[in-house]
Amino acid sequence: MFKKILIANRGEIAVRVIRACKEWGISTVAIHSDVDRESMHVKLADESVCVGPHQPSNSYLNIPAIMSAIELTNAEAVHPGYGFLSENFNFAKILEENNIKFIGPSSKLIKMMGDKIEAKKIAKENGLPVIEGSDGGVSNIEEAKAICKKIGFPVLIKAAGGGGGKGMKIVNDESKFEELFSAAKSEAKKFFANDEVYIEKFFQDPRHIEVQVLSGKNHTVHLHERDCSVQRRHQKLIEETPSPVLTDDLRNDLFQKTVKMVSKIGYEGAGTVEFIYENGKFYFLEMNTRVQVEHPVTEMVTGIDIIKEQIWIAYTGNTALEQKDISPRGHAIECRINAEDASKNFQPSPGVITMCHQPSGFRTRVDGAIYQGYKVTPFYDSMICKLICHGRNRQEAIQRMNRSLDEFIIEGITTTIDLHKKVLMHQKFLESDFNVTWLDKDKVI
Repeated sequence: MFKKILIANRGEIAVRVIRACKEWGISTVAIHSDVDRESMHVKLADESVCVGPHQPSNSYLNIPAIMSAIELTNAEAVHPGYGFLSENFNFAKILEENNIKFIGPSSKLIKMMGDKIEAKKIAKENGLPVIEGSDGGVSNIEEAKAICKKIGFPVLIKAAGGGGGKGMKIVNDESKFEELFSAAKSEAKKFFANDEVYIEKFFQDPRHIEVQVLSGKNHTVHLHERDCSVQRRHQKLIEETPSPVLTDDLRNDLFQKTVKMVSKIGYEGAGTVEFIYENGKFYFLEMNTRVQVEHPVTEMVTGIDIIKEQIWIAYTGNTALEQKDISPRGHAIECRINAEDASKNFQPSPGVITMCHQPSGFRTRVDGAIYQGYKVTPFYDSMICKLICHGRNRQEAIQRMNRSLDEFIIEGITTTIDLHKKVLMHQKFLESDFNVTWLDKDKVI
């Protein structure tokens, strides 16, 4: 097994990876910015290296500084977590060239599946249904209008090189198209240094379903699906597994086609294939070539440590799991706890946590990096922790989550804990009568 791994990330995912490494007996190196010296991941790691000032471009995205930290500490491998450099094919390529193991797929596969247009072509070639729209990037306004005329409004303009709702515009009719097309290209250029966009048919009331996979040279297995349909402006808030709306026949068809594609492209590591689901049909959305924020719900129902499996695949090239080994039990729900004020349009709420009491108890898990006295800075993503609860069924998982949210006390900053309580008690959530537009359309918040 690896003797030393550097974690190229921060916050709760860095803590999560450090814990998995400790269970393997692997030494860990934390990198941090100047404002993160007192962070939990720095305290838990065996070694730490400051890689720059608080701006992400000068620290957590600073490849030369991270390479220096690897050389300084003699780390053999790098776990990128999610976000930052986790899907940066150039970073993975540099590591490959320096004989440092990137805990994830090859740089070639990251580049291939990170290009949303190329990924769509690959999915189509391998039998996955794809959303009607442009076959490639569109830069010419007249070409774009012709595509819209063919598939009909509403349409969705999306950045080819990114995600997370950036560079994404919904166009309901032709009158606003030129304005929003230009805005999408401008955003794509700003956030991803690539102004290429593509156009898809927009779904009015879809669910967001994703399939977790683990794949090695020997074979690919799936860890069933997650339903991530509780979203605000394309940002996930609550995730659960299994999806309350799928039949076994739909599941099995989806799993079979997903595993076939992932195996065919020679994927190695943990990955997630995401789909839009509407009116009983699935459509390929994208593939994330990394671990997901919501991976704990899958771990809770399968009993499989996805991070440890990632490390094992990176070291051996193979997955140790057989499909017959994976038998999900019960239902799990995750609430993302953000340092935000939902009553003020989700305004960030940085500051010092003056009191912190985290819930515990039967089948209750908190993945986080916060503690009493911890300073939440305004420089990074506002998610400070995740609360995950498991039950025998969906009703019990919801009950356990409500109990746990009531126990969760964070003072000194404003968080989304109360928002989650409100959503979980809403009749539409209880009846699973919602889609990705629910919170925005019904003004639940």
